[in-house]
Amino acid sequence: MGFFEVCLVLGILIPFLCWVELVGGIGANWGTQSSHPLPPDKVVRMLKDNGIEKVKLFDADYGALKALGKSGIQVMVGIPNDMLATMASNMKAAEKWVSKNVSDHINSNNVDIRYVAVGNEPFLATYNGTFLRTTYPALQNIQAALIKAGLGSKVKVTVPQNADVYESSSGVPSGGDFRADIHDFMIQITKFLNDNGSPFTVNIYPFISLYIESSFPVEYAFLTATRPR
Repeated sequence: MGFFEVCLVLGILIPFLCWVELVGGIGANWGTQSSHPLPPDKVVRMLKDNGIEKVKLFDADYGALKALGKSGIQVMVGIPNDMLATMASNMKAAEKWVSKNVSDHINSNNVDIRYVAVGNEPFLATYNGTFLRTTYPALQNIQAALIKAGLGSKVKVTVPQNADVYESSSGVPSGGDFRADIHDFMIQITKFLNDNGSPFTVNIYPFISLYIESSFPVEYAFLTATRPR
C-alpha cells in the first residue's frame, strides 16, 4: 500500500500524496479512536469526495468496514499490537480473526481488502522489545489463515514499521542497517514478506524529524528533495 503517514484527527482529513514507484494513488489512515468520531458513512463519503483511493485502518472496526463496502476504496485492516500474542500462540484464533474481519467483509459486504497489517510499529524502540517474540509467529499464522480461507493471493500481510527500525552510523541512508537489537527479527520478517509477495511497510514522519532536529534537511521533511543524500 505504501502509505506515508496521513492523519484523520478529530474528523479532519489531511490527505498526503503517496510516493510509490509501482502503486500510485492517494491514501489515508483512518483511526477510530478520537474524541469526536464521525459516522463511518460520512467518513467514507469524505474520502471519496477528496479522491482518496486507499485506506489503512488500525484495527478491523466493523462500522468502518461496513461503510467501506462497495466504495471502490482499497483497504488495509489492522491487528492491534495487544492481539499479537494471541495470534502468535493460537492458530484457531488467527483463523477466526481472518474469517470475521477479512473473509466475511469481502464475501458479504464487498469490501476491497488488500492487506492485513499484523501489528503497528511493534518494534518501536520505546516498546522495549515487548512484541519482539510475537510479531513474526503472528505474521506466519495470519498468512496461513488467509491461505486456508482462499485469500492468499488476494490479501497480503505486512508489518508496518516505524522508521526507527533503521539506523545509520554514517548519517546517510546508504550507510545504514536495521537496529542491532532487532536486526535478526527484521531480516526474518523481510524475507517472509518477500517470499510471500507482500510489501515492506514503513511509517515515515519526516516533518516530526524536522521538529525534533532543526538540522534535518527541510527538503526531506516535505518530500521535495530531488537527489538522494
